[in-house]
Amino acid sequence: MNTWIRRIAVAAAVAGVGLATTGVASAQDKTYAPVTLSPEQVKKICEQRLPRVEDRVNRLTTRINGGADVVGSTAWLKAQAQKARDEGDTARAERLDKRAERRGDQLARLGKVQERVDKFQADHCGVK
Repeated sequence: MNTWIRRIAVAAAVAGVGLATTGVASAQDKTYAPVTLSPEQVKKICEQRLPRVEDRVNRLTTRINGGADVVGSTAWLKAQAQKARDEGDTARAERLDKRAERRGDQLARLGKVQERVDKFQADHCGVK
């Protein structure tokens, strides 16, 4: 998993799981204890952390969906793979094709992160 996706997933986990009613599970009974945060912690997450996560998700989504002129986009990866094929570098072309295929999964993960951010904001930040 790419570092930037991992960072977004961790940020969403901190934001979503930290304030959700889940907690650390014991191995025997699998019960979850609620996690509570102070109003100051909730305010800090709502005002500082979540806008940064949303900005990052939006930038990455825009980049992945960009055209062939946007470095890192799915279209750019496919164009680079074709260029490598034309030059006879099939190994590089295959790697680029696989990266392009994984972009769909990354978009799905980014969508889930955005859903968790939206849910947290609706539940705790007064945003609907």
